[in-house]
Amino acid sequence: MTIGVTLPSGDTESAPNLVDELIAQTRQAAEAGLKSVWFSQLPLSQDAIAVAALAGREVPGIEVGTSVVPTYPRHPLLVASAAQTAQAATGGRFTLGIGLGSKGFLGPVYGVEYPPPIRHLREYLTVLKQVFAGEAVDFEGETITAKTPGPSTVGGDVPVIVAAMGPQALRVTGELADGTLPFLAGPRALSELIVPAIPAGKRVIAAVPAIVTDEPDAVREKAVEQMSFYGQIPSYRRILDVEGVEHAADLAIIGDEKTVLAGLQRYYDAGATDVLVSQTGLRSSAERRRTWEVISSIGS
Repeated sequence: MTIGVTLPSGDTESAPNLVDELIAQTRQAAEAGLKSVWFSQLPLSQDAIAVAALAGREVPGIEVGTSVVPTYPRHPLLVASAAQTAQAATGGRFTLGIGLGSKGFLGPVYGVEYPPPIRHLREYLTVLKQVFAGEAVDFEGETITAKTPGPSTVGGDVPVIVAAMGPQALRVTGELADGTLPFLAGPRALSELIVPAIPAGKRVIAAVPAIVTDEPDAVREKAVEQMSFYGQIPSYRRILDVEGVEHAADLAIIGDEKTVLAGLQRYYDAGATDVLVSQTGLRSSAERRRTWEVISSIGS
C-alpha cells in the first residue's frame, strides 16, 4: 500500500509565489514520509507537468505526477514532450496522469469542438505510447493527427495513468495505459466497477478527500460548499450513484486520526494499489501537516 497527496492542498491562496509554495509543500510531504505528490491542472492554474518537474528535481526520492492534465485541447505530442522533459528532470520519478475532462466545463473555456471522448482517449493513448516507446509517430485518426519526422529527441518512457471511471473509458485504459486514477469513486464503486476492469499488475490509484481535524462539522461545511458542483457533472453523478451517495462531500473522510485511517483503509480493502489524499475543505497549514503526519503511517 502506498499513500500520497494531491496539490495544491487548499491553503495556497495567500502564497506570494504559488510555484515556490508547491515545491515547499512537496518537501514537507516527503519529510512527513509520504510516497508521492500529484499536481492538479485547471485552465488558468499552474502548469501541472512543469511544477511536477521542478518539485521532483528539488525534492529527491518522492514520486511526482499530474492529477490530472485534461487531454482536451492539448495535442498529445505537446504533452508527450513536456512529460518526457519532466521524466528526465526527476530521474524517472514522474507519472503522467491525464483525463478527458468535462465537455460542459471545458468546451466554453477553450471554444473549440469537444471530440468524441472514448475515440479521443484511445487515439491519444496510442500516440503517447508510440512516443514513449521511442518511435517516430505516423498516426491519423478521427480526432488526432500526429506525424513526426523522427522519434523524440528527449527520449524516455513515461507511465501513463488515466482518470477513468466509466466502463468504456476503463476498457481503453486497461488496454493502453498503466492504470487508472479515479476521483470520488468510493469503495463500492472501486471494488464493483473499477478494479475488475483494470488488469492485474496495473495501478488503481484512488483519489480521496480526507482531513484530520478536531472540528469535523466546520470542515465538512466547507467541503460541501467546494464539492457541490460534482453532482452536476454526468460522469461524477454516475459514480456517486454507484456508491449510493447523494452528495460528493459524503465521500469526504473528515474526523480524528482513527476515523481517517479507517476510512482510507476501506479503499485498499476495495482493491486500490495507491491512495491519494486530496484536501477539499482544508482550512489551514496546521490541518494539512497534521493530516500528512497521520496518513504517512499507512504502508510504513
